Amino acid sequence: MELEGHKRVSIRNVSPEIDCGKYPIKRVIDEEVKVDADIFGDGHDKVDAVLLYRPKRKGRGRERKWQEQPMDFEGNDHWSSTFKIDETGDYEYTIEAWVDHFTTWQDGLKKKAAANQNLQTELLIGAELMEEALPRASAQNKKKLKEWIQLLRDEEHEALAISEALSDSASRAMYESRDPNRSFPYDRILDLRVERKKTLFSAWYEFFPRSSSPERGKHGTFKDCENVLPEVSKMGFDVIYFPPIHPIGRSHRKGRNNATEAEEGDPGSPWAIGAKEGGHKSIHPELGSMEDFQRLVKKANDMDIEIALDFAIQCSPDHPYVKEHPQWFKWRPDGTVQYAENPPKKYQDVLPVNFETEDWENLWKELKSIVEFWIDKGVRIFRVDNPHTKTFLFWEWLIKEINAKHDGIIFLAEAFTRPRVMEELAKIGFNQSYTYFTWRNTKEEFVEYLTQLTKTEVREYYRPNFWPNTPDILPISLENKHEASFIIRLILAGTLSSNYGIYGPVFEFGHNEAYPGKEEYNHSEKYEIKHWDWPRNTKIKEMITILNRVRRENPALQNTWNIEFNDTDNDQIICYTKVDQDQTNKIITVVNLDPNHTQSGWVKVPLARLGLEHQESYSVTDQLTGASYIWQDEWNYVELHPQAIPAHIFKVESKKSIR
Repeated sequence: MELEGHKRVSIRNVSPEIDCGKYPIKRVIDEEVKVDADIFGDGHDKVDAVLLYRPKRKGRGRERKWQEQPMDFEGNDHWSSTFKIDETGDYEYTIEAWVDHFTTWQDGLKKKAAANQNLQTELLIGAELMEEALPRASAQNKKKLKEWIQLLRDEEHEALAISEALSDSASRAMYESRDPNRSFPYDRILDLRVERKKTLFSAWYEFFPRSSSPERGKHGTFKDCENVLPEVSKMGFDVIYFPPIHPIGRSHRKGRNNATEAEEGDPGSPWAIGAKEGGHKSIHPELGSMEDFQRLVKKANDMDIEIALDFAIQCSPDHPYVKEHPQWFKWRPDGTVQYAENPPKKYQDVLPVNFETEDWENLWKELKSIVEFWIDKGVRIFRVDNPHTKTFLFWEWLIKEINAKHDGIIFLAEAFTRPRVMEELAKIGFNQSYTYFTWRNTKEEFVEYLTQLTKTEVREYYRPNFWPNTPDILPISLENKHEASFIIRLILAGTLSSNYGIYGPVFEFGHNEAYPGKEEYNHSEKYEIKHWDWPRNTKIKEMITILNRVRRENPALQNTWNIEFNDTDNDQIICYTKVDQDQTNKIITVVNLDPNHTQSGWVKVPLARLGLEHQESYSVTDQLTGASYIWQDEWNYVELHPQAIPAHIFKVESKKSIR
């Protein structure tokens, strides 16, 4: 740049910025992006800056022209600005900064006028600055600038000249007429991916379609699942996730409770994908036809529910790929295929795909074709099984390829593994991620974990999805516990995180029998077909229905990042506040973490955060029960009985009478 020698402004510590701009930050439609930076220059001259953002490519009427908005000076060389996007897609943003000679001159003029100095020469300098800006000014600003130039050179109207020169109108006209060639950009253009709102706010319900039959001992079908849809809809879920629906292998089929030998009639694990009937693009014949599946998808959509499928990159020994593409698997010296292992666990019925194959390009293309096949059948959400055991480069490529052709596809990473690995998967494109919530139990653990997820850089790319249980995991928090434990974990999952899910109907029916010595269900549904009384009501089911309604009605609960923890004087009581982006919906959640005993204590209300610092009293209405209370000051008393309802979800209003 020919004016590089004039560069006197530094732009440092820009955030959000992921790995020096290598990966995009993530937002949903109309979710704010707050950009911060340290911006400063040499000497005492004033600096100014703008935030720039635009689509990465043209499309749907969008132009590539930069949108510009001023950055605000917050003190100590720190600047910020906030913007939001109302369409999905890929965007980019950066910062430009410059030495603002006119604002510097205004500051000097103000000080010299206050000191009663002679201002004749100073006013002429201002006139020269305005004259220099004339060629760049709009017609409207040009007219004003000419008037001010004449006034600044008129010695008889000095007081008026000073007043006009220091006016907001003059500042705005000169800002709009600045020299773009003397604005210097940040050295990186950063990426932003804007996605549909369900990536940030969703409620998942997992069940096995083969267990949907109303007749005991009979394999369920997609038509049977249609009869389950109303029950799931009444509970308020908007995503139904199915474990794999494909043909199940017979070789080394697992029996009940993961027995290495199956008995006659054992259905096997759905994750042992592939048999003579087909592989990942086929449906288990007892579930029905492809037409049945597509009709189920449509009926679910009519109820505002999306069907999510499991994308598990593994094959049974009977999968057609094993014979058609043997190069895609690892072969042991004895000629057998290497089955999956996670010592001490062994999965003799599952063969992992070898991502180090020389034929990796064809492997990648085939795996992408599986995702596209099901997208064509109406599926827009995929729960990905163990993505951390496949190469990162593959996932980055796959997700980019899918996003380039299909709008609104969601990938949930089921990766219970090391934190850096989980974070890397989120960076390279997974929209949602399983978390360690399942194993967090104490107030201290929740505060520490949520702070890590929401108050660090992780917040910019990692969207947590909290699950109290899964078919693989019956955690200690639920093992052999009563319904209060289930309700506590439910409310924590659904209010701490804006994305949450449960594996049902074992959850709403309170099933809690663990396999001896393991955090797993005894008589696991992974290895046998269950019969459920779907319409049966339970207190847990009632609370699920209420919670999902409360989440839909309160925008503050539709975001994970806005959580602030409040002090309590009892470590068995956790309290946190959420306020929506518009600062209109304000929620305080209080949960008794002890499922066995009544806990009471005092919670500290963040009055300033809620805009209540000048209120003598305010109303809080429990969204779970409808009961209202008048609270005063910061500290207020709560008492929570686990056998009644072990939590409050208070909506805060500054002026409201008790019902």
